Amino acid sequence: MDDARDDELLTIGAFAARARLSAKALRLYDRLGLLAPAHVDGTTGYRYYRAEQTERARLVALLRQLDMPLARVAEVVRADGVEAAGLLDAYWAGIEARVAGQRTLTDYLRARLSGRSSEMYGKFVVETVDVPEQVVISETRHTLADELPTWIGASLTRLEEAARDCGGVTAPPFVVYHAEVSTESDGPAESCVPVADEAAARSWVEGRGRAWQSQVRVEPARRLARTRITKAQVAHPQILAAFEAVEEWVAAQGLTVAGPCREVYFADWEAAGPEDPVCDVAFPVR
Repeated sequence: MDDARDDELLTIGAFAARARLSAKALRLYDRLGLLAPAHVDGTTGYRYYRAEQTERARLVALLRQLDMPLARVAEVVRADGVEAAGLLDAYWAGIEARVAGQRTLTDYLRARLSGRSSEMYGKFVVETVDVPEQVVISETRHTLADELPTWIGASLTRLEEAARDCGGVTAPPFVVYHAEVSTESDGPAESCVPVADEAAARSWVEGRGRAWQSQVRVEPARRLARTRITKAQVAHPQILAAFEAVEEWVAAQGLTVAGPCREVYFADWEAAGPEDPVCDVAFPVR
């Protein structure tokens, strides 16, 4: 067959050569619905393509060069231009966030393995801050480290929505670790949102908060020793370096830890980039 005209059918071999793909890849793309042949011979089962399908074939191949999963590739190639570009941007933002997290984890592990943990701690700026008494609505849950990010996001969203009926949010939300949370230890952890109206908060918990085992309590005024970290540094286990740095600083200053450690989320998590500060890692001290 002459493959020079766009309206003529190309054999899978001729089309594969034009698209710079293997026939095996084209069969896979067909099976997954990414690139169907223009015609399949009912007798022989041979696949035929049109030359105009070359652009889509090459697009699929290029997206795969980004290690994009085939399901995500399908979303991109089925979308229109603007939407497709947005899907690509979202995918790449996820890649950059993952790489940033892996970079901080590598730094953490390098310092541990080389015995230079003190140098790593020196990268964190630690300071004290006084926090006034706060009324908080909270949820408590036993959770392992791999489940923690999802639960924190969901619980803080629920509590911030509830805060609208409790006079509004008065300070950044935070998570208190009442016991160790790791891949083997399940806490518990407590998500907290400071609110303005204690009576309204207690009424909300009584009426609607029981489904999430919510409670209202008064968080006493505290002095916190804290260090500010980026979104990439929040992931476990690299966040442990920040906690350890604060503990080292507290001991060096002759202070005493006076309560469970916590993470204070002061920034818009969704809008933040991997290198943007989003969280204070803190210990109450006296």
